[in-house]
Amino acid sequence: MSMTPYTVAIPQADIDDLNARLARVRWTDELPDAGTDYGVDLASIKRLVSYWQHGYDWRIWEARLNAYPQFTTTIDGENVHFLHVRSNVENALPLLLIHGWPKSVFDYLTVIDPLVDPSSHVGEPAQAFHLVIPSLPGFGFSGPTTQKGWDCFRMAHAFIELMHRLGYDRYGVHGSDWGAVISPEIGRFDPEHVVGVHVTAIFSSPWGNSAEIEALSKEEKVQWQRYLAWQQHQGGYYHMQSTAPQTLAHALADSPVGQLAWNYQNYGNFQNYGKYEKYGDGVSDDYVLTTAALYWFTNTAASSARLYYETAHSARVQHRSTEPTTVPLGLVNFAGDHRTIRTFAERDHKNIVSWNIYDRGNHFATQTAPDLLVNDMRTFFKMLRS
Repeated sequence: MSMTPYTVAIPQADIDDLNARLARVRWTDELPDAGTDYGVDLASIKRLVSYWQHGYDWRIWEARLNAYPQFTTTIDGENVHFLHVRSNVENALPLLLIHGWPKSVFDYLTVIDPLVDPSSHVGEPAQAFHLVIPSLPGFGFSGPTTQKGWDCFRMAHAFIELMHRLGYDRYGVHGSDWGAVISPEIGRFDPEHVVGVHVTAIFSSPWGNSAEIEALSKEEKVQWQRYLAWQQHQGGYYHMQSTAPQTLAHALADSPVGQLAWNYQNYGNFQNYGKYEKYGDGVSDDYVLTTAALYWFTNTAASSARLYYETAHSARVQHRSTEPTTVPLGLVNFAGDHRTIRTFAERDHKNIVSWNIYDRGNHFATQTAPDLLVNDMRTFFKMLRS
């Protein structure tokens, strides 16, 4: 039950080792005029590596994270790192923020202050939150997991335990990417304490029945085809991490440039029925490199990828309840994120009380549309505070 204060302090020897590896990178070849047809292009990675060597400063980002209180605790046999940022507003609502892959607690640096101190950020005291921001077990400063079975359901139970240890009997949950998978399960498992769940996507799919697809509206059929196109053209990482994460991890654990490129494939503007037209669209090079550096320094390429495998092979997926969740659910969806089909979402969740689709931002909304994200969270939880 103990919680230990934590400060990020990557040893200088690790930073020196990273720089030495970057200095002796062996570049891959590339076909002439290949562009992004085959994946992340060589020019983009060379540009990022050059900045990593000559301009980027990890210590700046380390200090920005250390500006907030951090702790570690052991839950279900694993280390869990988390930020715990309390508002000066005493009756602020506790809010759990859950990231995904390839993301981290660094993602939420853009929204911490507006959520904790709304009066200083175009808000009202009644909109204040106490924030709990964990690193997923196996990710970042939580470090590699040491046991099998850390699927999304086990993570949900771990975060419920974390909130209870912190003394929060009533709290909200927000999740993005894997966080948007884990968050509704927290609501399902702990409905007596969760006031509402706010997500950037609702991952509900047809139950193997072609009639469900035929019954979709014209607009939803187009959306479904866009999702299938994304899956076909850009979903290779999902298949690899769901089937053979350890094979991949041998390469990523030995090459920071490999880790960078593997992450970078996810940052882009996905076209309706094709490839990413531009990698890194909307996110800064500093954000990209901070995330890659975090996975590198903590050596969590393997353990973070295992979340895909563990969930894909979890018996709890096959035996999970198909009863619709009833905890209030809110969706905030951003441009180019085609994975949420309303018909399927309403089948699986009977208390969707907020549904907002925005024409800007993207899958990395904390970086590309933090103002929209903050305002949507404030509006959603305003309905549920009393």
